[in-house]
Amino acid sequence: MERRYNTIKGPRAVAPMFLKNNRRIAALITVICLALLIFCLIERQVRLVIAPHIKLDGLYAGRPAKPTGRLIFEALARLRLIPAVNGQPPGIPQPPPLQARLLDLLGVDPTRPR
Repeated sequence: MERRYNTIKGPRAVAPMFLKNNRRIAALITVICLALLIFCLIERQVRLVIAPHIKLDGLYAGRPAKPTGRLIFEALARLRLIPAVNGQPPGIPQPPPLQARLLDLLGVDPTRPR
């Protein structure tokens, strides 16, 4: 996880935050670290499932690429969730092939998102 801190370092397009006490600062750092952990675990899961292959087809500009957390989240960013209405469960409309493959690698059923 140490090498993943470059993901949260550097310039970001965020509004400045002024936290009034140390508890809030610690809470914010905890949330950031948990998000980084989830980021790393998703990358690790995809890499473990596709092993012994190193690259995943179509991940980077339609070409094979080594799955990184950033590329995985960029590919999944266009997913849409249909909210639950009238007793119907929420669902993901038919995802494109790459998104469907990533969901399958992560063990997510598009018809029953958690």
